[in-house]
Amino acid sequence: MTTRSIPTGSAAASPLFELGKVRFEAGSATLLDGIDLTIAPERVTGLIGHNGSGKTTLMRLLARHHTQSAGSIRFAGKPIASWGPREFARQVAHLPQYTPATDGMQVHELVALGRYPWHGSFGVFGKEDREHVIEAMHMTDVAQYANRTVDSLSGGERQRVWIAMLIAQDSRCLLLDEPTSALDIAHQIDVLDLVRKLCAQRRMAVVIVLHDINMAARFCDQIVALRHGRVLMQGTPRDIMTEPNLNAIYGVPMNVLRDPNGGHLVGVPQ
Repeated sequence: MTTRSIPTGSAAASPLFELGKVRFEAGSATLLDGIDLTIAPERVTGLIGHNGSGKTTLMRLLARHHTQSAGSIRFAGKPIASWGPREFARQVAHLPQYTPATDGMQVHELVALGRYPWHGSFGVFGKEDREHVIEAMHMTDVAQYANRTVDSLSGGERQRVWIAMLIAQDSRCLLLDEPTSALDIAHQIDVLDLVRKLCAQRRMAVVIVLHDINMAARFCDQIVALRHGRVLMQGTPRDIMTEPNLNAIYGVPMNVLRDPNGGHLVGVPQ
């Protein structure tokens, strides 16, 4: 199917990320091919698609954990490779799908790691750093757990702590790879509602990988659908949430209904 960009009818701000004809190969396998994509500032952009569609690979390219095999990636108007490591970390914070072990680490210690790009391994952790950590813990409602070990918290609470670490990093953009995959529905909504609020309050861009199209439609401003390593379509939730589009994305017939309470569009397999 031909890649299509669904017009939103509004003038776009200068893109935060710009990808042109991006390809990524791992050995003999092509995981991404011909990716043309712009990601706007101060918006929540959801990446959706079936397993193996290229969502995590694309996220790793945006986070500079991979380098594209071909094509161009620009961040804030500059080639992404031209940013220095600490300079880029002050702009972009990444939460991978599988977070590192935190054995014995207390909440305030993990959140404080977000300040590393600002003071470095031999820098002084000063008053401004402490203020950022405290603010991040309050914004994510984890300040009451400051002296508890991270491993003693529930899954939803731990995700809030990791997001607090990213907030303490004070970046312009959050990259979140399936932050709700191991959570129950209540905690999924809780975490995504937090992401939505942080985007508005901090005027941040968020790029988030989600499996649930209904969560993407509810919490994202823009949705990018990937299939077989290509951008299949992109647009607002209202544009994407049609029966033909969902059938094209997931390969199964789906009905689209409107939630009578919130008015959100919901996709339901036939």
